[in-house]
Amino acid sequence: MTRPPLWGLMLAGGRSRRFGRDKASVQIEGEAALQRLARLMAAEVSELRVSIRRDQANDPMRRQFQQITDSPGVGGPAAGLLGAHAQHPDVAWLTVACDLPLLDARGLAQLVAAREPDASATVCTGDDGELEPLCAIYEPEALAGFARWIETGRGVSPKAYLETCRPARVSLTAGMLLNMNAPGDLPAPTPRDSRDKGLNG
Repeated sequence: MTRPPLWGLMLAGGRSRRFGRDKASVQIEGEAALQRLARLMAAEVSELRVSIRRDQANDPMRRQFQQITDSPGVGGPAAGLLGAHAQHPDVAWLTVACDLPLLDARGLAQLVAAREPDASATVCTGDDGELEPLCAIYEPEALAGFARWIETGRGVSPKAYLETCRPARVSLTAGMLLNMNAPGDLPAPTPRDSRDKGLNG
């Protein structure tokens, strides 16, 4: 069977209530978090999209990228995942939240290299071994199954759904999956990794 094409989905529709300001615009190594993520992901995918709430469509930063509006009637990251699947049901999505400041080009390359299309998804795990559903590759059948999962009233948690799917796992180390929940979670400034690839590869 032909492997579904791999596109990138940057999750940037959160309200950042705990953080206190838009995480997508936070500076990481001299770049806004969303722009940095776009640069890293573009080296690994054939198409790139940003997942947004409807009221973010005219945000100057998010307007730099092709957008996918969150699926209505669903909250949290599930809205972005279902919105992407609804628009492009035959695509596999490399899905990454924009608030992972320590995720780098090597981590993304490791995830993509480990992709198992015969599995429902390929998901990163951190030092604690827990699934990180917002740094994962979702195959089309996984997202179709997630939509059915939600319709049957079993919740909207991607992690809870993935735990039933026996996904392939990729272990990332050195805190790459640290999430920016508060300003104190930002890493200390360091020089940009010279091995990071630019938008043109």
